Amino acid sequence: MQFKIIRPDDWHLHVRSGEALKSVIGMSAKQMGRAIIMPNLTPPVINADQATDYRNEIINALPKNSSFNPLMVLYLTDNTSTRDIELASASSIVKAAKLYPAGATTNSDSGVTDITNIYPALEAMSKAGMPLLVHGEVTRHDVDIFDREAVFIDQTLSKVVLDFPDLKVVFEHITTKEAVDFVLNGSANIAATITPHHLLANRNDMLVGGIRPHYFCLPILKREKPHQLALLDAATSGNAKFFLGTDSAPHTKHAKESSCGCAGILSAHCAIELYASVFESKNALDKLEGFASRFGPQFYSLPPNTDTITLTKQDWVVPDSYEYAGSVIVPFMAGKKLSWKMS
Repeated sequence: MQFKIIRPDDWHLHVRSGEALKSVIGMSAKQMGRAIIMPNLTPPVINADQATDYRNEIINALPKNSSFNPLMVLYLTDNTSTRDIELASASSIVKAAKLYPAGATTNSDSGVTDITNIYPALEAMSKAGMPLLVHGEVTRHDVDIFDREAVFIDQTLSKVVLDFPDLKVVFEHITTKEAVDFVLNGSANIAATITPHHLLANRNDMLVGGIRPHYFCLPILKREKPHQLALLDAATSGNAKFFLGTDSAPHTKHAKESSCGCAGILSAHCAIELYASVFESKNALDKLEGFASRFGPQFYSLPPNTDTITLTKQDWVVPDSYEYAGSVIVPFMAGKKLSWKMS
């Protein structure tokens, strides 16, 4: 069995820099036409000039003859000015700006400490039509890690969309039924990305029988019921508010398996195959093209890609590891059998 879809895009991708970038960028370039590139480097990408430099580094690291197009994002800080937003909006390469609550995830220490600190920037983004990409978690230690997304919706995101009704918002890597409901009940300006790992795994996969560090990500995996099931229904529903964003985030095997293992899951190696398995499980393969290839460009006011990829029903085993910047990385679903292969 084979079927074709328009070449997909990844609307949430980490590719790092330097040798790490060279190790992983070919994985996404093979499958995706475009990707929204996360700006949480060290130091972060906070203005249009830095975004241009980072994009050039990515272009130079691509495989020969690749047509992959990296779409750049600004990292919002407490000091992001309206001028920063205006210059980024005027550029042809910066497509969005990213809100990381300070300390929420990898390399987020320079993030926003109080949402009102960036209200002038959000006003400029709203006027320019620049989407706000949101890592939606509070970071207070008194809030349980499994509740941080829901609390963020109640205490921060609800206020932002009320105060800036014209602002386009992508609620990234949603993990809860509360997030699904928030997007469904929001205006046409509110959308969300959903990762393959949040669709295919839940917190049992990470914790039952011993701690499995290669399933540790932020936002953390939640319960199957109601959260994982709500994500599955949303992704495969054909609703254009939900589209593909892997949040593929590479870390070395050593960094993941250390005494303080870092958050992040590599899925770029077989992203579209992972999504195909999800959609097949819900008898919704006819809706995969919308989720993977149409709804994201539609939200970002971009045309869909003009070429196609072919998916073949074929059993294969995901490698146990890949070379990564002089070390090794363990991918999502390492050693497990998948039933679809991009050909």
